[in-house]
Amino acid sequence: MYGKMKLLWVMAVMVALALIAAQCVVPTPVTVVETVVVEKEGETIVETVEVVETVIVEVPVEAPTEIELWRHIPDRQEELDLFIGFIEDFNASQDEYEVVWETLPQLSYEDAINAAALAGRLPCVVEADGPFIPNYAWAGHLMPLDEFISDELRADLLPSVQGQYKGETYSLGMHDAALAIWGRRSVLEEAGIRIPEGLDDPWTKEEFDAALETLGAMDEFDHAIEMTTFYTHEWWPYGYSPFLQSFGGDLIDRETYLTAEGALNGPEALEWGEWWQNLFQSGLADPNAPDDQGFIQGRAALQWQGNWWYTVLEEAWGDDLVIIPPPDMGQGPKIGGASWQYAISSYCDNPEGAWAFIEYILEPEQVAANANTLDLIPGRPSAAPMTEYYGEGGPLQILVDFSNEFAVIRPPTPAYGVIRNEFRTAAQSIANGADPQDTLDDAVDIINADIEANDGYGFE
Repeated sequence: MYGKMKLLWVMAVMVALALIAAQCVVPTPVTVVETVVVEKEGETIVETVEVVETVIVEVPVEAPTEIELWRHIPDRQEELDLFIGFIEDFNASQDEYEVVWETLPQLSYEDAINAAALAGRLPCVVEADGPFIPNYAWAGHLMPLDEFISDELRADLLPSVQGQYKGETYSLGMHDAALAIWGRRSVLEEAGIRIPEGLDDPWTKEEFDAALETLGAMDEFDHAIEMTTFYTHEWWPYGYSPFLQSFGGDLIDRETYLTAEGALNGPEALEWGEWWQNLFQSGLADPNAPDDQGFIQGRAALQWQGNWWYTVLEEAWGDDLVIIPPPDMGQGPKIGGASWQYAISSYCDNPEGAWAFIEYILEPEQVAANANTLDLIPGRPSAAPMTEYYGEGGPLQILVDFSNEFAVIRPPTPAYGVIRNEFRTAAQSIANGADPQDTLDDAVDIINADIEANDGYGFE
């Protein structure tokens, strides 16, 4: 009996040593039974008794669960370097998940996402431009995030960084951007033009038009304002539909999302189209600008541009640079809203791990680091005090207010891809002399045909 129990003891120890040698890291107690010699009434007796001893056996730990992530290749290397740092820090902060990432070219990114979605091969975490989130959600490629989002987090997110479709949240972003009119104090004062000072002090349409006429007549400038028409892709609806919305028009009827009739071609939209055409046909702005350097190089008196351009503008004009709110063309100042955001695909086997990473990059410290690197507005106002430009007294603090007060999210409908293309084509054509009413009517017909062909995209 003693030999048998001794053998069991030896085997237990050998198993423990083997597991330790295999680099196992989780301790597990093992209770053994021993044969002992005891004294009973003067006699020495060999007995088998249970002795509570524990051998610490190391058991293997499973490798971290991989969480795949896709994002676009940004224009600036420092943005990519920062994001890779976020991934590395998250992976090092815990041992349950490991984010593995892949970057794809921005210009072909949307096509790559669509192709992978159709094949059911999207990664767990998907970065996407905010306006396209509703299309992916409608097609069933994304899962809602509402069950993951705490009330505390929701209350501390700008509305424009929450990608929604039919009342559910499908994506969240680290940052947003704000548009403004940028000018030079010395030029405006010389021209006798009032410089708006805050949210409640924008130029009216009449003031804006008068300011452009005055600046356009000055010999030192080729144009009164640089509208940055050099930009392509998403810039046209993002940058210019806010003027349409300030006139009272829109890209679609937002009560139903079933038609663009009346919104994109009604009286208010026509008024915008005529104003937009005159802006370029009169020479106040260049519809075919060769670059985005007109204001920086002194060829234009003003520029319609985003906050990501601040450091370049500040370097050019220093303390002479002023930020002017978007003008009120009749229905209040408007700017575009929503930027790149992160979502969880419907094909993800571990949404908890995907959310753990998204939640990590949305912590105020990461949001602030992102804002400081990219000069973009922090998606969480609580992160603003940690930033160089957006905290109390910072030079761009007012732009956080612009995003809160003036931002209009591009229509959260799966039809947005068609809406974008038609608005861009219409705005370019009108700027170059096409009849505004006919052009807008044509755009509405194409948008409505797409909505009808897709059974209302779930809004009926």
